[in-house]
Amino acid sequence: MAKEKRTAIEPTREQDYPEWYQQVIKAADLAENSPVRGCMVIKPWGYSLWENMQAGLDKMFKDTGHTNAYFPLFIPVSYLEKEAEHVEGFAKECAVVTHSRLELGSDGRLVPASPLEEPLIVRPTSETIIGEMYSRWVQSYRDLPVLINQWANVVRWEMRTRLFLRTAEFLWQEGHTAHATKGEAEEETLKMLRVYETFAQDFMAMPVVCGRKTEGEKFPGAVDTYCIEAMMQDRKALQAGTSHFLGQNFSKASNIKYLSEAGTQEYAWTTSWGVSTRLIGGMVMTHSDDDGLVLPPRLAPLHVVVLPVIHKDCERSNVLEYCAKLKSKIESASYCGVPVRVSVDSRDLRGGEKVWSWIKKGVPLRVEVGPRDIASGSLFVARRDTGEKKSMPCAEFIENIGALLQSIQENLFLRAKKYRDENTVEMRSKEDFYAYFTPKNAKKPEIHGGFAVANYDGSAEVEDALRADLRVTVRCIPLDGGEPDGNCIFTGRPAKYRAIFAKSY
Repeated sequence: MAKEKRTAIEPTREQDYPEWYQQVIKAADLAENSPVRGCMVIKPWGYSLWENMQAGLDKMFKDTGHTNAYFPLFIPVSYLEKEAEHVEGFAKECAVVTHSRLELGSDGRLVPASPLEEPLIVRPTSETIIGEMYSRWVQSYRDLPVLINQWANVVRWEMRTRLFLRTAEFLWQEGHTAHATKGEAEEETLKMLRVYETFAQDFMAMPVVCGRKTEGEKFPGAVDTYCIEAMMQDRKALQAGTSHFLGQNFSKASNIKYLSEAGTQEYAWTTSWGVSTRLIGGMVMTHSDDDGLVLPPRLAPLHVVVLPVIHKDCERSNVLEYCAKLKSKIESASYCGVPVRVSVDSRDLRGGEKVWSWIKKGVPLRVEVGPRDIASGSLFVARRDTGEKKSMPCAEFIENIGALLQSIQENLFLRAKKYRDENTVEMRSKEDFYAYFTPKNAKKPEIHGGFAVANYDGSAEVEDALRADLRVTVRCIPLDGGEPDGNCIFTGRPAKYRAIFAKSY
């Protein structure tokens, strides 16, 4: 067993949660800020997480009948203007291309040369450009439904950015579908919401609430927006994914019409839905601790890292050869239908330094092997989620590795769910609500508040007041939250909903 000198993340979650988050990302080597303001470089360990997310989601999309395509990065301004709410919602976030090339100026500096006839928007989302293409592809009811997803990057010109959670450019998937009937489109919207719920809970081990957004929080141009909301360890909410029922708003704007079975011209009913690299940030904040990143096995780039323990040069070749054979045996095991992902870290580093590098990267299982372990046919195994460490027979470890990884996956989900449930509170008065979201000591950063469930009359005036007074928003109206059981706690008027309120990212 290598001696472990504790090198924890500073500051801790309790001391400064936002800075702790940044330091976890840095220590795990997930990403860093780029020379371009507001943008990030996703490093190999972080991008491996995104690749695993893509693989899981892509299979779920294809299993529900969707196919992938790709649409242009640039969108003519006139397309964005077609849907009034849409252009108003995104105008302030758009990056605009106005010229097509550069020339050397008289001072030797590059200057824009050729103005475009029409400015182009770097896509903040693709409803309008995809709608234009669907209007060409859809002529008859036989052409419907259209079920397409694209994996792409988008740009939203954010002023205050944070790695993964909010950057000017980010990676995502966006599904866009067109249907013959309102009912089919509504069914699609809720189906994809539940796909996101399943992915968040089964792959990310992140419990979420499925709900509908209020009028003030819905996607610009949508009839209804649905979301999955998760609680982070500072008790703020993270909107982790959205699914939008667009009605006929975008089909009318883009002229997506079809000849019905009855021989009449009808507008299609459309949806859109998406998740982004924000999921990585959510996973970091849901599971990580003051030692660094903690990863659910289903998404971890590696399930197991094998650490050779070598005290003398004469031991090196024997230990490394044993570890190579052990790696092959571990790879022959499977977890959730895929071979166990394993690597041997043979770097010439001190044992404690090597151990802590993998703790901070969040690998679910660490296996240490030295001459004594080889002689006894055992392994020293450490779990990242609980910190439990024990020696166990090599054969037993390999036989049970799938069950051990699943135990870690389930423990992370149950731990996060317990934290969320313990910090979800029923509110019966406006006074208690305001007290819940007011820091007790404004001079000292602290974690406070959580999810507040309350009767709500659905009015915009309440939303505006809470946003101004507390920076609290209605996160969603839960789909499985039941009916209100009294009057609105803010206005005293009859309540329309039982809603979840929280501070959020």
